[in-house]
Amino acid sequence: MRCNPSQFKGFTRKAANMFIQTESTPNPATLKFLPGRDVAGEGHAADFPTVEAAARSPLAERLFETDGVTGVFFGADFVTVTKGEGVEWQHIKPAILGAIMEHFTSGAPLLNDKAAEGETPPQADYSSEEAEIVDQILELLETRVRPVVAQDGGDITFQGFDKGIVFLNMQGSCAGCPASTQTLKNGVENMLRHYVPEVTEVRAV
Repeated sequence: MRCNPSQFKGFTRKAANMFIQTESTPNPATLKFLPGRDVAGEGHAADFPTVEAAARSPLAERLFETDGVTGVFFGADFVTVTKGEGVEWQHIKPAILGAIMEHFTSGAPLLNDKAAEGETPPQADYSSEEAEIVDQILELLETRVRPVVAQDGGDITFQGFDKGIVFLNMQGSCAGCPASTQTLKNGVENMLRHYVPEVTEVRAV
């Protein structure tokens, strides 16, 4: 179901008794940074695909100040950073490590609005039969999909279900990953169709 396993771990940086480990992801434009402590917290995530979206997070804003950063994602215990084309990691990685380190050693909040933390599935009016199907889909995503893609610095969240089609949002390293379509179709879609016969297709939104 995963795009590909992370190829290596490295680029560890230490300061003020804090280690930050860096892992590659299946998306060459994205790196995963592990500060050795909770980031969004278990079961929570926050996606910042634009500078404007980063306004609610001091850390995301700081990371976007680094030239070449085009996306930031917070997982349970990691930060995923995406770079633009033509930008080399060795040129921007020191600034990213410095921003993450300074944030967590400063004690500043991750988000300006704590109530906004986490991703909540959008609400919709489902019939009792559809609601039962959606519950099965959500359980499978939560127990079988999200933990796996989180290992590669990403997340896949439920956006809706309509006439057999499941709509999912791909975040972090999954967004724009060259293998994301294969992951969605050969992994997630096949799994959902196997366990939930009412599912006929999975689409990214």
